[in-house]
Amino acid sequence: MFDLMSEIETIGEAWNAGWAFTASCHHGTMDSGMSSRKCDWKYDLDTMTLLATRGRDFPIMRLAERLRCPRCGSRDIRVLFILPGSTTRKSATS
Repeated sequence: MFDLMSEIETIGEAWNAGWAFTASCHHGTMDSGMSSRKCDWKYDLDTMTLLATRGRDFPIMRLAERLRCPRCGSRDIRVLFILPGSTTRKSATS
């Protein structure tokens, strides 16, 4: 499986292989007046939108640096990819 992961480097290659992407806020906090709590935002990214906005040749390892949490504004986003036929999510960030 590691060989397959090292061969897929771009959004276009991931789309051709049937991969899906999920983004989540990693360390953000939400201020609710008197207290703050950890942000728990999570979202399944639309691969077709990623292709249209970033292009087929955009590296999947750079996706997280282009995202910001819509809930708390944090730039500390973790992008996970899901291989077809797998329930395991792999991190696309270091």
